[in-house]
Amino acid sequence: MYVKGLMAALMLFAPLWPMDLEPFPGEPFIMVNKATHELGWAENGELQDVYDVATGKDAEATPEGIFAVSVKAKEPYYRAQDIEGGDADNPLGSRWIGFDAAASDGRTYGIHGTNDDSSIGENVSLGCVRMHNEEVNELYDQVPIGTKVWIGTEPEKEMADIAADNGVL
Repeated sequence: MYVKGLMAALMLFAPLWPMDLEPFPGEPFIMVNKATHELGWAENGELQDVYDVATGKDAEATPEGIFAVSVKAKEPYYRAQDIEGGDADNPLGSRWIGFDAAASDGRTYGIHGTNDDSSIGENVSLGCVRMHNEEVNELYDQVPIGTKVWIGTEPEKEMADIAADNGVL
């Protein structure tokens, strides 16, 4: 009888899963504006920081939409070229904040550090968002799993306006 009741409850609430990706006011929220090469961090209803970033080589490389952080890693391993975390040649830098773009598991697209600081502010990546290592370290410590990530192209908008448009301020 318990199993039938559990199944009925799951069926009743199934339309609620997965949870809506729209953020709630005051929730932690990351915004990436590909047009301005900026990443904004909002928390507790306030824009906390804005960082310079690098994004994809072409307009389609870095996916747009609202995603959720699903993986975090310190000193990430770079699978594509078999480079250990912490190695000076590792293009992922010191931290990985992976999000679920393109139905991935958070291991394909992410916000990460870099081994090439001169790439920040450019369109150079294969689709990820690159940050200076010291800045991604700071962000990493604040971002919980489940944090929403907005990525878009808004050449005329400030980060505070993007946060307000998404209801987090």
